[in-house]
Amino acid sequence: MRNLNAPFTEKTVRELKLGEVISVSGPVVTARDEAHIRTLQLLDAGKPIPAILRGAVLYHCGPIMKKSAEGVWTVIAAGPTTSARMNKLEPRMIRECGIRAVIGKGGMSAEVAAVMKECGCVYLAATGGAAVSLAEGLAQVTGVDWEDLGMAEAVWHFQANNLGPLVVAMDTEGNSLYEQVRERLNRA
Repeated sequence: MRNLNAPFTEKTVRELKLGEVISVSGPVVTARDEAHIRTLQLLDAGKPIPAILRGAVLYHCGPIMKKSAEGVWTVIAAGPTTSARMNKLEPRMIRECGIRAVIGKGGMSAEVAAVMKECGCVYLAATGGAAVSLAEGLAQVTGVDWEDLGMAEAVWHFQANNLGPLVVAMDTEGNSLYEQVRERLNRA
């Protein structure tokens, strides 16, 4: 398993191959439905968005967080959420925010795959049900935006340390492990 340091360049993600297993170190940010919607609304209004979203490794995750008496946040569990919920929102996020990698589970639509190919972005599949193990890879909480959305929907900033294993399940060539499985099932 190869460890990659974020933020990623377009060249780095274009070199990743379908099925490759990696881990990620460096900045990772969570964003689910409500964070995507708010980001796009702010962009439409010409207002600023959190800088951490630009060129991000974006994790579809609603983490369980704990705040100490001293006000320090730690992550307890951080499993992937179903990415297909963001299918209609992700193309604009990738294009307008320069997202280089999306971490989640279940894959995304052909439309998202086409935008990933166009812009240089990959989909990294995380194992569902491994929330505590994945949280161990999110070594430090470095910030949070939009706490008003609630714990699961807020944009959490992490400094990752070997977050993974993650499988390149959609690459920058338009290939998708999910589509390959569907095609095999349809032939069976």
